[in-house]
Amino acid sequence: MRRSIYPLGLAVAAAFSGCSHTPLHTASHALKAHDTHSIEFAGSGRWYQFGQAPNPSLAWPPFNLSSYTADINYDSASAKVQIVRKQIIEPGRNRPLPVEQKPEQYVAGTSAWNVAVPNNTPPGTAAVATWQPAAVEERSAEIIATPQGFVKAARANKETRKVSEDGKQVSFTVGGKYRYEGSFNDQGQLASVKTWIDSPVLGDTLVETKFSDYRDFGSVQFPAHIERSQGGYPVLDLNVASVKLNPAVEIAVPQELASTPAAAVTVKSEKLADGVYYLTGGTHHSVAIEQKDHVVLVEAPLNEERSVALIAKIREIIPGKPIKYVVNSHAHFDHSGGLRTFVDAGATIVTELANKDYYEQIWANPHTLSPDRLEQSKKSAAFLPFTGKQVLSDGKRSIEIHSISGNSHNDAFDLVYLPAEKLVIEADAYTPLPPGSPAPTSINPYSVNLYDNIHRLGLNAERIVGLHGRAVPVAELRTAIGLPKDEEPKARKGKWKSHKTKAVG
Repeated sequence: MRRSIYPLGLAVAAAFSGCSHTPLHTASHALKAHDTHSIEFAGSGRWYQFGQAPNPSLAWPPFNLSSYTADINYDSASAKVQIVRKQIIEPGRNRPLPVEQKPEQYVAGTSAWNVAVPNNTPPGTAAVATWQPAAVEERSAEIIATPQGFVKAARANKETRKVSEDGKQVSFTVGGKYRYEGSFNDQGQLASVKTWIDSPVLGDTLVETKFSDYRDFGSVQFPAHIERSQGGYPVLDLNVASVKLNPAVEIAVPQELASTPAAAVTVKSEKLADGVYYLTGGTHHSVAIEQKDHVVLVEAPLNEERSVALIAKIREIIPGKPIKYVVNSHAHFDHSGGLRTFVDAGATIVTELANKDYYEQIWANPHTLSPDRLEQSKKSAAFLPFTGKQVLSDGKRSIEIHSISGNSHNDAFDLVYLPAEKLVIEADAYTPLPPGSPAPTSINPYSVNLYDNIHRLGLNAERIVGLHGRAVPVAELRTAIGLPKDEEPKARKGKWKSHKTKAVG
């Protein structure tokens, strides 16, 4: 199991609880750090969705950030970030019609949560609070990675200093685990902060925040431009328009969450057919398929905690058979975050050829902040890479894995088809809504593309098993893309390239 990230919130609070006698004079004076207990800064710019690149060679996808307001209480190590964002459609990509999103993100000590209107709900639906335990580490780090936050934490954590060609550098460690490095320019202004946090996919992940264009915002100096990168690509580019020093910032866990602690990871099992099990119990699902002497698992999402729970459930429902293969639908981090656990368990990862080199590269990164099982075992990953089509067969049941061609969600994107059971298993191309949900106001091009691919491939599918949402008849997919339930599309096979197929037992 990965170590808990909760102690970081307490460590951040301790970072601001006292002051040593090695102040960072110039910066502290200009920033009024000693007298700063809270701060609010607001602006606009760009936000980027970490871990959701359309392929491993591209940056995180961009969103227009029309509003960004951060309220931080340094004394209680708490923060609230309110943003208004809308996705930017990259050239050459056919994405769903962008909608304005207004999430609120919170952290208070060892607790993190979001407040937002649930997706696919009618207009006027109230926002709800949901636990976000995996966000504590990142949001706590963002409190220190502000100019006043860094100076206050450096003064409280026995900073070390050195002079380099680039200027003065200051470093310190919070909680005996999290290292921060700050660089100051010739004017004594904090120019950048580097720290490292854990990612289930990337391991020890560099988060770098750069500050420029310092200005007087009323009674305090603050950078007018903030750039943050994570995992080598931008995640925030903010033009600051206003700053308030020592506003009232009181952040408490909402009562509805305080009375219901974050639930432990659980996996529920639903039998879809003989030897085929739908593994749910959260936002991301998997499917276990029994073969003669082993199990094939479709999807290992999120993180090691989820994968450990999946392994336990599979041992319960299919005892005595090892998990030989794990099929990975695509490389987005929420769908690949649990793969490392199965590498350690000896499973072979079945994925698009385009993903293999990427996984080998990033899985070589150190995972020292939260060592997982693979970090401890140092096992090498076994891959079954393919392009076009791959078949896993035990002589009785065949499992077909097909590339989804032309889908803008991801360039190395797969579905799984069970011909005997007439099931298509997929993630993100189509998410079946809960029963009784209002019809979408626009048609999702990913779903149109999925439907087109099903018929391009000649799949005789009767049900769609969503790795988000639920399992539904194919008729619901037709309805979702605006077709009559019984309409079949015209054949388009002549417009697609064929691929060689190899069966593997």
